[in-house]
Amino acid sequence: MRPLHRSDPSTIAGHRLLGRLGSGGMGVVYLARTPGGGLAAVKLIRAEHAADPAFRERFRREARTAERITGRWVVRVLGADPEAREPWLATEYVPGPSLAEAVALSGPLPEPAVRAFGARLADALADLHAAGLVHRDVKPANVLLALDGPRLIDFGIARTAGATALTATDAMIGTPGFLAPEQARAAGAGEVGPPADVFALGCVLAHVLTGERPFGTGTVAAVVYRTVHEEPELDSVPASLRPLVASCLAKDPAARPTAGAVRDALGGTGGQAGELLPPGLPSLIAERSARVLDLPVPEPTALAAVEPPRGPSRRRLLVAGSAALVTGAGGLTAWLATRPTGSGPGTGAGGPTGARNLPTYAIGVQTDLSGPRKADGRAQERGARLAVEQFNARPDRPFDLALKVRDDAGDPRRAVAAAEALGADLSVVGVLGPTTRAAVTAVLPVLRRTGLVCAVLATGLDEAQLSQALMSGVYFEMRPIATTLQVAFSTAGLARGATRFAVLEDQEDDRFSWSMGNDAVTTLDGVGVTVIRRAVAGDSEDFAAAVRPLLATDPGAFLYAGLSPRRAGLCATALVQEGFEGLRGGIEPLVEREFLATAGSAAEGWYFGTSYADPDVVPAARSFAAAYRKRWGVPAGTPVERYAVEAYDTVHVIAEAVGALLKDRLEVRRGGVARRIGEGTYTGAAKKYGFDSLHHYRFIDEVFAYRIEKGVPRCLGRAEEVNKRESERLKASATP
Repeated sequence: MRPLHRSDPSTIAGHRLLGRLGSGGMGVVYLARTPGGGLAAVKLIRAEHAADPAFRERFRREARTAERITGRWVVRVLGADPEAREPWLATEYVPGPSLAEAVALSGPLPEPAVRAFGARLADALADLHAAGLVHRDVKPANVLLALDGPRLIDFGIARTAGATALTATDAMIGTPGFLAPEQARAAGAGEVGPPADVFALGCVLAHVLTGERPFGTGTVAAVVYRTVHEEPELDSVPASLRPLVASCLAKDPAARPTAGAVRDALGGTGGQAGELLPPGLPSLIAERSARVLDLPVPEPTALAAVEPPRGPSRRRLLVAGSAALVTGAGGLTAWLATRPTGSGPGTGAGGPTGARNLPTYAIGVQTDLSGPRKADGRAQERGARLAVEQFNARPDRPFDLALKVRDDAGDPRRAVAAAEALGADLSVVGVLGPTTRAAVTAVLPVLRRTGLVCAVLATGLDEAQLSQALMSGVYFEMRPIATTLQVAFSTAGLARGATRFAVLEDQEDDRFSWSMGNDAVTTLDGVGVTVIRRAVAGDSEDFAAAVRPLLATDPGAFLYAGLSPRRAGLCATALVQEGFEGLRGGIEPLVEREFLATAGSAAEGWYFGTSYADPDVVPAARSFAAAYRKRWGVPAGTPVERYAVEAYDTVHVIAEAVGALLKDRLEVRRGGVARRIGEGTYTGAAKKYGFDSLHHYRFIDEVFAYRIEKGVPRCLGRAEEVNKRESERLKASATP
């Protein structure tokens, strides 16, 4: 869940909004409290789409369809108004993880659990089919896990069997890998009936039993081809269930069993499904349920007046509301205001000579000190070490800090070994996490098992991986999610008066690039901007052919949505060759030597959004920069390494959480440290740190702007402030 935007309403038809569950081009889904105090998911359709008669009719159909679904294992409709200016639909909210998350977290589920959950899903489909409906998008992500069993969700493309579809003639409805051959062919609405749902159910059963998709992975075209023409891979499905799953996956719809027959073959819907789940999953479902039920109601939001953009549009960028600041006498803010500028003689990880006999808590640094990101790893270690030394120099400190450093070289296997060692050391209360995405994902099982608090600075997971990582309750990214870093570029374009944006989505990482393009649309939606999106194939390096159609639309700004510095460099070269002179840029992972080397002079002027700051440019961080240079001998005029000040801040965040536990006379345990970090808002030298109830980083405006100048990345400052100044400068220069 993400916080409400300032442009969001506070209520919808008496439902008090708590946060955003998701958004897209058509509308937003909110988490809300019903007038009776329960929880609901409320889908709100944007007025411009509701003005389309065909779209409104589709929404009416969805509301009517959803109201007909009354089975136990589906989410119930609580209310709807398809005739409102902005139509809405409210359903029950299930706070548990999806079946997709459960498999990603715990691996394949045991056969008894699959039988129990599969029977309940088949029962839900049997009820649906008895009502004359077809779901058409049964997949693990559309199955939520509650304490008493699964809930089938998302009936947005469900329809009456045999009815005429209101989608495009050749549209393929469903999700590749979980759709029937007749859906993959997009042959016509009349052919997609209840057997298509049974086929999808067979795909779901195979996936949760093996952890793999029966028709494999890869491009959409490849998966669809295998679905239509090849047999599923079922060798790893238990022999006792293989015939049933195979019958569900028959190519001929008439050869498949009914949903009711599948339910009966799986053993019916009796018994307690939760007791059959892997260890830890039922408690996770209960914990997530309790966490969401305890959500506070945000302060009322306000709708901003609609007017032409004069600069960066805060109504699309800033998170509404804030949590209480966890500071006070001796708190982080007071400490940062009065901290010494050097470590002083005789200090170290264990404190000054002759210090009081204080308890010592260790903070780990697990990072790359000898691999491809060793410069970033060294900066994190140095920033953390300076923070520990300064903390231990305080005469009023309530405890000492120690630093324990492990070099994983960015390698996943070494990362697991490092995490195991730090996790086994009970003096370690938290760790500044790995430097590469592969290392982070490798250590997640260790974090879950040991409860080790992990704060990641120098990399970020994609949204799907992040949602799984946050389920551990001990994982924090001290930075905005990577796709949202495009706000620096988007607002830069707005500040410069661009009304047409081109977005090139690099399918080398298609899920990330699509999400980044979608975030750009969400950011720019409603401010009079046209966004044109186009993809470049991941196996193609012909960027000239990819950018040419985008440039034909005469954009004022060009965003590369991808993660590859080399391919971004090829894109930069193509833009210069095609004569594009407008604003161009990307996000943090591209700010590497490989981009500069590949692009050469074409890199000049590229604009990037980053999660890290240059402390010389941020006024509140300049005293840190001076202390850092003195401690590590960095010459004046040489930039402080990236991620150093963020590591410094993160040590103080963890220390503040430990101090809060001691102040409340509580034992310092890893779970308690995680809870205190998650509950507070912290103001550090570089930026603010704070998290929502599910541990997502809250401050999407804490993004910094860099520009390539004379072949070198230069930090311009906090992106919001930089773009506001640029807008005012251009406005003043245009005034006679």
